[in-house]
This record gives sequence, C-alpha cells and structure tokens, in this order.
Amino acid sequence: MKHAGALLLVGTGGFLGSMARYLVTLLFSPLAPGFPFATFAVNIFGSFLIGLLSELAVSTTLVSPEARLFLVTGICGGFTTFSAYMFESTALMKDGQLFYTSMYLVGSIAGGLIALYSGTLLAKLWT
Repeated sequence: MKHAGALLLVGTGGFLGSMARYLVTLLFSPLAPGFPFATFAVNIFGSFLIGLLSELAVSTTLVSPEARLFLVTGICGGFTTFSAYMFESTALMKDGQLFYTSMYLVGSIAGGLIALYSGTLLAKLWT
C-alpha cells in the first residue's frame, strides 16, 4: 500500500476514534463526578479492542493489513493511546523482554508525570 493511502486510512480512523472518545466522555462523565470514569472506560475498552483486532489480524484473514491500519492504528489510536501502550507492553512480555517491559511501563508513567508537571511549571513561568 502506498504511504498516502495508509495515511488516509489512519487519519480517517483517528478522526472517528477521537469523535467516539469525545462521545464517551459526554455520556459517562456525569456518572461519577470527581473520578475520570470516561477515560477509565475508554482505556479499558480500547485495550480490549486493540487486543481483539490485532489477534484477528495476525491469526486469521478476517482483518486485512489495510483494515488493521484503519481499525487498530486509526480508530483505536484516536480513541485511546493507552491501548497501544498496553499492546506494546504485552508484545515486549511475549518476546521475553522483561527488562524492557518494566522500563517501558514504569518509564512511561513516571516520565509522563514528570513531563506533565514540567510543562505545567513552564506554563506558569509564562503567565
């Protein structure tokens, strides 16, 4: 597949996934004020979807490479990047890369928190 076609599949899927995420936020946010239930639900459901679709793409002919780009990279990627994080962590574990799995899991969370806090501090300097 040409790169332009792949970009179109991923971009279209990402657009739809992002809209779906926003709709879930609108629907679920009022259920549990004070707890990010919508994000929690999106992360769990997105992880389920990426696991299901990726396994079907690898083990069967039900999901073509083009459909995988659209559904997994596009829709799931736009819906939640947490699902990709879980998929990649699992792939590292399956490959027996426990050190890299640990570094990826802990480093992403700790690094993300540090980066978020650093960005907040930088923004406060500008305001």
